[in-house]
Amino acid sequence: MDDKLIVSMLFSVVGGLGIFLLGMRNMSDGLQAVAGNRLRKLIGIVTHNRLLATGVGTLVTCVIQSSSITSVMTVGFVNSGLMTLKQAIGVIMGANIGTTITGWILVLSVDKYGLPLLGTAAFAFLFSKNEKIRYLGMSLMGIGMIFFGLELMKNGFKPIRSIPEFEQWFHMFAADTYFGVLKCVLVGCVLTLIVQSSSATLGVTMGLASTGVINFETAAALVLGENIGTTITAYLASLGTTTNAKRAAYAHITFNLLGVLWITAIFSFYLVLIRKILGVDPNTMISADGNITFPYIQTGIAAVHTVFNVANTIIFLPFVSILANFLIKVVPDKPFKEPPKLTHLDVLMIDTPMMAIEQSRKEIIVMSEHDRKMIDFLKEVLTSEKAELNLVKKIFHREEVLDIIQKEITTFLTELLSGEVPPSLSDQARKQMRLADEYETISDYITTILKLYLKVNNEGIVIPESMKKDLIELHDMVSSYFDMINNAYLTLDRNITTKANPRGDEITHRFRDFRSRHLARLSECRLEPLLSTAYADMLNSYRRVKDHLVNIAEVIAGEK
Repeated sequence: MDDKLIVSMLFSVVGGLGIFLLGMRNMSDGLQAVAGNRLRKLIGIVTHNRLLATGVGTLVTCVIQSSSITSVMTVGFVNSGLMTLKQAIGVIMGANIGTTITGWILVLSVDKYGLPLLGTAAFAFLFSKNEKIRYLGMSLMGIGMIFFGLELMKNGFKPIRSIPEFEQWFHMFAADTYFGVLKCVLVGCVLTLIVQSSSATLGVTMGLASTGVINFETAAALVLGENIGTTITAYLASLGTTTNAKRAAYAHITFNLLGVLWITAIFSFYLVLIRKILGVDPNTMISADGNITFPYIQTGIAAVHTVFNVANTIIFLPFVSILANFLIKVVPDKPFKEPPKLTHLDVLMIDTPMMAIEQSRKEIIVMSEHDRKMIDFLKEVLTSEKAELNLVKKIFHREEVLDIIQKEITTFLTELLSGEVPPSLSDQARKQMRLADEYETISDYITTILKLYLKVNNEGIVIPESMKKDLIELHDMVSSYFDMINNAYLTLDRNITTKANPRGDEITHRFRDFRSRHLARLSECRLEPLLSTAYADMLNSYRRVKDHLVNIAEVIAGEK
């Protein structure tokens, strides 16, 4: 055995695999940056409709080119309570279909163009000032790296056929019997567990098959094993998460494992079906210039991968509820109540920045909902003859909750910004940190108004009806203004300042009117000093709430 040949093979295969994996990462990151908002909207429309959830899982995985990322993301959403178990199962099924597009990309006979594509795209990524062109270049650069890496792996595998010891070893894993099929499935599973990427092991399988080291049957069995191995990523992500998140990971394992079991039971018939679909035997070889090639085998492998996942999804989709109920029984709830999370933020999302941004945006919406409730509770307190202790406790409690949520959002986004994030997402992250701070500050002023009111009330001082009427009018104006600004954030209305500024000025004018009226009142009649100062501070706090709402409007409009 030629040691130099073996070292050369090893270097070529390992180098090719590394470039392949880096290409997958670049393509995924580039496509995520380009897809951006559209992909976030896709995740947002997941409902209890299993077909829609499956479709979303398929489309998202087609874009980010990684079923592992989609699965981990799904486990994160379930862990944070943003997605139910049934929704997650549908998305995971769709992710299995979406990931098969990688095989069809590898089928394209452009291996020799991988390096020039990589180089050309690199110029666009390095020198373009347009962000979209840069990240489109990054994704194309990734595709070029994938093709170039695959070509290196193929060249590395070619000498194996001339080394009897290696060829004999590979023949030990031939899928010519049922036991042989199971052995190949196990090998494919273990390789994927090690590499942590079914796309990478698919590339290795295609490299081995296209050089004739393994035949179509063996390659098909390896692909089936890769579908089991890829589930480990979601399982690892579920460690330390909630019971429901663990169930989502187990659903992925169960779904893929059952699918492989029934396909292996009819393996020979399944391959006959693939051959009929292709209209050619993938094992067909062509000899030209002394080089033997297998031009159809990569297409056959891609077809095996796609048909398996589509058929598996069609068969199991009607049984999503049954699978969910089965997992609830197999993985029962813990005997103690799991500690609730104040936010749905999950560090699993950091690796997919655009989803992390969407998740933190939903948390900011939760903050706004807390503020809205506090405003409503405050009016009930102000308009009632005696402050209800229950409402007072609710306002103070929500203010404490918002403090913690704002801190968690800031920590989450700071960690996100410490990684590699596209400029557009970095800008959104910084804006979200600003918004979280604004909404939290609004809650502080609401609490300040309540404290001032309680201070006057506890001293047995009655606020005159005319003063209370002005206070309630200002409260209602600020409350209506809050709804307008908040709705603009929900709909991402970038023209909000054209409406917000005039309304804000109107509130400021009314505040000044009420303050002037209060000062005039002091010269007309005697008021308790505590009531006078507290009332003026309450009016000023409403004005400060308005100011922070103006800040929010400017952030939404992109002015800050």
